[in-house]
Amino acid sequence: MTVEMKIRERPAALTLTPAAVQRIADLMAAAPEDAIGVKLSTPRRGCSGLAYSVDYVSEAAKFDETIETEGGTFFVDGASVLYLVGSVMDWTEDDFQAGFTFENPNAKGACGCGESFMV
Repeated sequence: MTVEMKIRERPAALTLTPAAVQRIADLMAAAPEDAIGVKLSTPRRGCSGLAYSVDYVSEAAKFDETIETEGGTFFVDGASVLYLVGSVMDWTEDDFQAGFTFENPNAKGACGCGESFMV
């Protein structure tokens, strides 16, 4: 008797919209010489506990998730993946502000200014 195991595909840590991918390409075009990509993390900050932070990185950390885009490599901090699974990252611009925005199904609340969130 042969037992066949089915390996379930892991869900994506994060989905990037076309606008977010384009912004990553723009960032990488102007990146410091030693940058290998852009990384999303969720440091403890703000009145709700966690915030989204996007920075250049010069080396990959051991447990980072990697998303290859047309514009460059995008990393998701390994310690932050748990808070981000199923999220959608977008780039929005209007007359008054521009920035990455997040639809995060894991967020249970956010501060009034939108700077931070809680899970």
